[in-house]
Amino acid sequence: MDVFEAIQSRRSVRKYKPDSIPSEDLHRILEAARLAPSAGNRQPWRFILVRDVEKKRALAEVARNQTFLADAYVIVVAAADPEVSEKWCDRDTMIAVEHMVLTATALGYGTCWIGAFNEEDVKSLFGIPSKVRVVVILPIGKPDEKPNPRLRKEISEIFFEEEYGIPLRRE
Repeated sequence: MDVFEAIQSRRSVRKYKPDSIPSEDLHRILEAARLAPSAGNRQPWRFILVRDVEKKRALAEVARNQTFLADAYVIVVAAADPEVSEKWCDRDTMIAVEHMVLTATALGYGTCWIGAFNEEDVKSLFGIPSKVRVVVILPIGKPDEKPNPRLRKEISEIFFEEEYGIPLRRE
């Protein structure tokens, strides 16, 4: 699957099969994050892989009780260290996470960006230092659903030519 196919087929998956992910696939997903660009190549991201059933359940609870999280093979807690890159650490971490999302999609796995969680509780669960920010939680697993595509805005609604509000010309 090429990158554009992965972008087109990516869905937010909230139902997972109990299947494991082969270690070579998981490492490929993690490698995609490691290779992501970052401001000044500072790489401010830090990732915690959660596979323990009880820890996944506890994480699901502090993520507004989104119980489906615990069904994913692994949950990645993505954190950003502002001491490494104060201004750009969150954005850089999000880029790295999206690299994981697209790689997982290309390999046939499902993911779902989770931003609804109690950050202090997540930090407490995993011993994350207070200065480090939890950016996103990413479950990864074999999908047990195939969500339909969601409606997307037209290009003319979101892209402008030279100035805000001037419709993009089609060439």
